[in-house]
Amino acid sequence: MIKLVCTDIDGTILKEDFTFSERVKASIMRMTKEGIKVVLVTGRMHSAAKHIAIDLGLNTPIVSYQGGLIIDGHDILYERCLAPNYAHEIICWAKENNVHLNLYSDDKLYVESDDYIAKRYAGERYTTYQVKPFDEIPLKGIHKLLAINFENPDIVTKWQQEMAERYPELYIVKSTPFFCEFSNLEASKYCAVKFLQEYWGLRDEEILTIGDQDNDIKLLEAGGTKVAMGNGTDGVKAVADYITDTVDNDGFAKAMEIFVLEGC
Repeated sequence: MIKLVCTDIDGTILKEDFTFSERVKASIMRMTKEGIKVVLVTGRMHSAAKHIAIDLGLNTPIVSYQGGLIIDGHDILYERCLAPNYAHEIICWAKENNVHLNLYSDDKLYVESDDYIAKRYAGERYTTYQVKPFDEIPLKGIHKLLAINFENPDIVTKWQQEMAERYPELYIVKSTPFFCEFSNLEASKYCAVKFLQEYWGLRDEEILTIGDQDNDIKLLEAGGTKVAMGNGTDGVKAVADYITDTVDNDGFAKAMEIFVLEGC
């Protein structure tokens, strides 16, 4: 019996227009009513995930920053940050290569330029940002750095491959075709789910994980039942036990009806 559902947000329960369907919302509400824990596991910052949890009526911990932060109410259960020296090196790399970088510290988003990328990113996620030179921001406590290119996903793939080879001691992953994220090696969705598994004393077979992007490969690997979205990447589909329908066709809800809610 599934007791914990760990789900990605964007592309899994949220469609491309950043809305979720009534069927998806109803399935989450039904699972919550049945006592099944539903946990949001996202690369978003905590504040950008919290409003979604509220909309869905969830009171479970929220996993943000790819697994770098778990907050239950006002309590921090788990936190892993980038070491200052690595944050500094990645910031220098971005400046040298004219790469747009988001910096996340104290659950605030900082950018160095108030440009189209910053406006689009924040606007799509209903969040705010501050414009400030990164050399004026203390580098202790950085949850992640995010490199963005909305025009050329091949460049983002190149960033991920080259930087992962350069820094094997970091967690560097594509979270969308346009995003390359840099974080602590223990700031992955796998680490976060395994922390919650031990926290609640659950067995592997009691956990279902579901997602759509390459950063969700680690999420799926942490679950006893692994579900990939129909709109998912080839990488995430390769590790899945089951491939459901797309996010636009209520793939999340359909998977829950098969694996979680059928006997409820």
